[in-house]
Amino acid sequence: MKRPVIGITLDSEDPGGYSNLPWYALRENYAGAVTAAGGLPLPLPHEPDRAGDYLDLVDGLIITGGAFDVDPGLFGASERHETVVTKDRRTAFELAVTRGAIERDMPVLGICGGQQLLHVVLGGELIQHIPDEVPGALAHEQPNPRDEPGHSVSVTPDTLLHRIVKRDSLDVNSAHHQAAKGEPDGVVVNAVAPDGVIEGIEATNRSFCLGVQWHPEYGVSAGDADIFRAFIAAA
Repeated sequence: MKRPVIGITLDSEDPGGYSNLPWYALRENYAGAVTAAGGLPLPLPHEPDRAGDYLDLVDGLIITGGAFDVDPGLFGASERHETVVTKDRRTAFELAVTRGAIERDMPVLGICGGQQLLHVVLGGELIQHIPDEVPGALAHEQPNPRDEPGHSVSVTPDTLLHRIVKRDSLDVNSAHHQAAKGEPDGVVVNAVAPDGVIEGIEATNRSFCLGVQWHPEYGVSAGDADIFRAFIAAA
């Protein structure tokens, strides 16, 4: 049986470190998780005008995370928190390829910052800096290693995520200072942290359009592998 081809968005870095020219980056465990679940990973360079051409080649899309933020202007914010850092070309590409995938009803999985971008594409807003907007917030940028849990999440019954993981709660890792805000039309919150921060979303009018705020590619809990297997099966 042919393995589904899974497009994975890349991160981008300025000159320095790996190369004295601008360079792309992708953590190996993103591709490894796709492969382990039965897919064929295909990294996607940032060419916004070629988003449709990339989508012609793939059967599913993963929007990855990274140490940057979605431009607040894209969700109508009039102010920009001092901690916000953007990567404008990467975001332009991810907006184009995500919108295209949703229009095609292609399976989409947004991870961490990828969930935040997906939420914006679906009409949502973002909390720009959790410590400033959520009283008594957990340490969503966990101090312990990313391959260990940072906190738990409650999984909403009767959601796609709950049907996938078959659990009411999950232990998850956490590496973010922003989060989805609100529940726009057609979007359901499927996971919430103990402090009320949204940890998962899904689009109800699509066959598989899922976002999780944690990093399931690390395999912190059994539910993480379930997410990748369900995504690959949908693709």
